[in-house]
Amino acid sequence: MFRTWSMMIRPQRVEFDQESLTSRYGKLVVEPLEKGFGITLGNSLRRVLLSSIPGAAVTAVKIEGVPHEFTAIPGVKEDVTEIILNIKELQLKSYTEEPVTMYLDVQGPGEVKASQIDTGHKVDILNPDLVIATLDSEKSRLIMEMKVERGKGYLPVEKRHGEDLPIGTILVDAIFSPVVKVNFSVENARVGRETDYDKLILEVWTNGAVHPQDAVAMAAKILKDHVTIFANFEQEMEEMDEEGGEREKEELVKRLNKSIDELELSVRSHNCLKKMGINTIRDLVQRSEADLLKVRNFGKKSLEEVKSVLEEMHLSLGMDLKGLEEEEEEIG
Repeated sequence: MFRTWSMMIRPQRVEFDQESLTSRYGKLVVEPLEKGFGITLGNSLRRVLLSSIPGAAVTAVKIEGVPHEFTAIPGVKEDVTEIILNIKELQLKSYTEEPVTMYLDVQGPGEVKASQIDTGHKVDILNPDLVIATLDSEKSRLIMEMKVERGKGYLPVEKRHGEDLPIGTILVDAIFSPVVKVNFSVENARVGRETDYDKLILEVWTNGAVHPQDAVAMAAKILKDHVTIFANFEQEMEEMDEEGGEREKEELVKRLNKSIDELELSVRSHNCLKKMGINTIRDLVQRSEADLLKVRNFGKKSLEEVKSVLEEMHLSLGMDLKGLEEEEEEIG
């Protein structure tokens, strides 16, 4: 029953593109995957990333002199509804699990920006240039308190009407998720001569409160915790993992013992390798780039050809096979 699982191919490459990686954007590449698993994993990770990564948001506001949200504030250009909408755009990172109250007390005239909010050093505002309101004159003054809480997903006001809050408190729809956007695509991946495997490309945008790499790790952990409730066969799983590891070693040994004739290299590259006494892939992968370039007529073009062919087989030059060969000797 479990041998089928152990025969399934596992990803050899799981990495973020380092050139484009920032604190707010990451592109993850996973390959090869069994056909269909690109969409399965991509869609699952996307849903969890958008719905279940915890974050912080303003959940309630109290503005001095304002009894409810359908009010105009003297000397303030925006009405309360507009101010609330602006507050909802705040991107926050909280360093505590407990609720935090932020304060704002600004005298006009001019724009009131998020950077003027007193967070008490327990919350970081990640978009400090956000305009909250505009004060018309020197006499204009805006005083407010904002309650920040941690949560996940979306929490509408309708679900919180039973809360016991001070008079004048205005509840705010809260979007806790620090993940702003997630895209994924699936391309073909090659394993040996087979090209019908999947390559998953997952792109993640965040507001900076969580690093894209951490967001993906959290999403994967959440998925794992939920999926393992169906796995009530711990002993079998351990045996299965052992079988899978042994099978991977067997497959690697088979690849290493193949003749270089099977690599379908150009005549020049093939002949140069033969001159060096390289007859099998095992012989080849233990050589370095410098070793190969010492051979007459073996130039950079031939080197790139060899590296490309080995990469398709998930191998490379300069491999250390000492541990594998010791295991083979013990078995032999």
